Amino acid sequence: MSVILSVRNLTKNYNQRKVVNNVSFDVEKGNVYGVLGPNGSGKSTIFGMLLTIINPTSGEWYWFENKGTSKEAFKKIGAIIGQPNFYPYLSAERNLKIVAEIKDVDYSRIDEVLSIVGLLDRKKDMYKTYSLGMKQRLAIASALLNTPEVLVLDEPTNGLDPEGIIQIREIISDISKKGTTIIIASHLLDEIEKVCTHTIVLKNGNVLYCGRVDEMIASKGYFELKLEDNELLVEILREMQLFYRVELKEDIVVAYPSSDMGTSYLNKMLVERGIYLSHLVMKKQSLETQFLELIKK
Repeated sequence: MSVILSVRNLTKNYNQRKVVNNVSFDVEKGNVYGVLGPNGSGKSTIFGMLLTIINPTSGEWYWFENKGTSKEAFKKIGAIIGQPNFYPYLSAERNLKIVAEIKDVDYSRIDEVLSIVGLLDRKKDMYKTYSLGMKQRLAIASALLNTPEVLVLDEPTNGLDPEGIIQIREIISDISKKGTTIIIASHLLDEIEKVCTHTIVLKNGNVLYCGRVDEMIASKGYFELKLEDNELLVEILREMQLFYRVELKEDIVVAYPSSDMGTSYLNKMLVERGIYLSHLVMKKQSLETQFLELIKK
């Protein structure tokens, strides 16, 4: 699969503080990448450098196999960085006509992109009458005007209510199904888990994980077990030294394995110790659990 963006050793210092520290990753065509991290982890700074808004301290990147962000690269990129900036007393249609003129794009695309974001029936309404969610959807429409190969979205659901978040999520999903590569910065775990194929986890400007979302969630997982004497079960599981954490939650014992392990193997090990469980289930860790573990480490 072809690489649309390649980032190598990207670093940004502010007054001796490393906001982005030696960050490297690749973005492959046709996928949805989520740059995930707490506020202040360096997400927006990385986007700012990749779009030439911020000068890097060191490092380099390649859009479409060409170094840096050239004018030709910009023609293939649609981006939303920061709050949408439109004229409040002009209609959505008129605002998009101004954007189309700046991007040298034909007006014929306007109705198409408004339809994609569900605003075609409100195109004659003034921008100031739009809700926050509608304003964000119009911003996505403006980013789509030049039919980009890659869409870059910095916190696209920031400040939205649950309905607005769902609408943006559905729009992103629909756009990705048409083959557009999407890169999203977000601190919302649910958003990344439901929309993205890959994630890049950041903390204090450092990459903690880079890879597929499903592989991150699938790794190791955890077991739920039950025995008539759960306190005895906890003691035995800890003695086995196969788990990095064993805890009793109400009437269920939860055990987190140190390495990949199946239920049949665990059950066999316990039977050999004379332990016959009444309940044994293996579950995947949520993205939230994995993320919190990475941040703690």
